[in-house]
Amino acid sequence: MSDTYELAVSVDLRDELSEPELAELRWHLGIGPQPTSLSIVTEFPLVVEDEAGEPVVEDEPRPLLAGSGAAWRVGGVLGSALVGRVDLPRKGWSLTSRQEIHPDEFEKVGELLRWLAARVQDTHRQVDDVVSIGHLRFNESLIPEVIGVANGQIVWPDQQSAP
Repeated sequence: MSDTYELAVSVDLRDELSEPELAELRWHLGIGPQPTSLSIVTEFPLVVEDEAGEPVVEDEPRPLLAGSGAAWRVGGVLGSALVGRVDLPRKGWSLTSRQEIHPDEFEKVGELLRWLAARVQDTHRQVDDVVSIGHLRFNESLIPEVIGVANGQIVWPDQQSAP
């Protein structure tokens, strides 16, 4: 058994992203180089051993939705795309990503999803102002569950229900 989940994100973003934000977003999606400075997800702590064998925390930036090619556990293909939209009233950006993630990654991926949720087109907002940002499916489950962002907080589906 594995703790791998399928993450699927499909959103339309408003046309208000700056060039540095677009560059960082492209990097997170695996479709652009790492920018010199990060403003969306800024810290990537990783505990490593120093020369004396003592644990130290280093910052190891890594793109969060950059998997591509054949999926290891969930089947199908992993990938991400970002396409500009010029049609009104949804002028902006369309983003789709399908990834395999482990619960250890939920916190950092959640930061990126919260950032995206603050920039989605109104079509992704529910009546109660919850943003439907994507789906999460445990690798052994047949049914995905909705990921939402409410009041700036990510609402991950109940992982206890995973077999």
